[in-house]
Amino acid sequence: MSTFGTHFRVHTYGESHCLSVGCIVDGVPPGMELTEADIQPQMTRRRPGQSAITTPRNEKDRVEIQSGTEFGVTLGSPIALRVMNENQRKQDYGNKTMDLYPRPSHADWTYLEKYGVKASSGGGRSSARETIGRVAAGAIAEKYLRLAHGVEIVAFTTSVGNEFLFPPTPSHPTASTNPDFLKLLDVIDRETVDKHIPVRCPDAAATKRMEDLIAEYRDRHDSIGGVVTCVIRNCPSGLGEPCFDKLEAMLAHAMLSIPATKGFEIGSGFGGCQVPGSVHNDPFIKATDSAAGRPRLTTKTNNSGGIQGGISNGAPIYFNVAFKPPATIGQAQTTVTYDEEEGVLEAKGRHDPCVVPRAVPIVEAMAALVIIDSLMAQQARQTARSLLPPLKATIPAEKTVVGNSKLQEEMTNGS
Repeated sequence: MSTFGTHFRVHTYGESHCLSVGCIVDGVPPGMELTEADIQPQMTRRRPGQSAITTPRNEKDRVEIQSGTEFGVTLGSPIALRVMNENQRKQDYGNKTMDLYPRPSHADWTYLEKYGVKASSGGGRSSARETIGRVAAGAIAEKYLRLAHGVEIVAFTTSVGNEFLFPPTPSHPTASTNPDFLKLLDVIDRETVDKHIPVRCPDAAATKRMEDLIAEYRDRHDSIGGVVTCVIRNCPSGLGEPCFDKLEAMLAHAMLSIPATKGFEIGSGFGGCQVPGSVHNDPFIKATDSAAGRPRLTTKTNNSGGIQGGISNGAPIYFNVAFKPPATIGQAQTTVTYDEEEGVLEAKGRHDPCVVPRAVPIVEAMAALVIIDSLMAQQARQTARSLLPPLKATIPAEKTVVGNSKLQEEMTNGS
């Protein structure tokens, strides 16, 4: 369906060439300062037309808050967010050839099979225009997470085609054992990532190689895929709902719902299968920053990617999302019509030769939506637990309380 989340719920709407796209966000905490200025930066990072290696579709993607705030403060009621489509070109799709053929690797055929009807232009709901609502909602979630818990979420490009930021080696088949990669996860920020537009890979040499590769495929009227890596720092421990809503399962759900995604791996990922358990295990050590609301323990290594048993352990959470080459290319392709007749389709329209650079803020947004929803679930559980008499004969539960120091103090005192 078009709704994501349980406690922090986001419902997106709109097709690629309709009048507007956007979302309704329910569950936003009341009393938080919020204006369009808090949301627009991420919208601008996602927008088309950013460079010569992205789609030339010229959309400003200006977000408008329609409800849920007053005098720049959230009311606790649903927040409606709208972005007008200003540069639709339905004529790119309204020709006889395009009407006859389901585009290869697009959703034209599957949407028609499912609904019996499909949007006549663009990708409809399968278009990346749908992600505007996700990014807008994610910006709201991020602001709350940052203010309430100091959570930082940063995504960046780590590969395009066969060009890698950290290529696998016999010594480091997984980046999780590469000290340079782990150091980058500790310090990377969005300002650094955006210094390397248009690719958003935080290394000048790798950026140049990736940009040249994308331009090469663009000039061939072809496309190429790649990988976005995301790190979540300062995430409270205890988040995740085993057994079926484990935190990494919800992150995978969120990421694989993004258009054009084809893979998800967390922590050591598939490369971790190539190292023994004696290397892969994450021994526990005392946390150096242990304080109110912070875990007492941390791990010496982080092959788990900050999640163990489906629950966050307080270490940085990091994962990779694989994006396929965009389906629409300018080359003629042999395929069949809706009436099963063989023919040749040469697609028209304005499309990215590689979606990876513009996917970065989308990945960040979906990560924020998962974390805030999981956080609200855990806070509800802890509030209910705090009303009970404290247990004396178990490991002190109050030592691992998520976030709220006042709640922790109340639980410690048994009030």
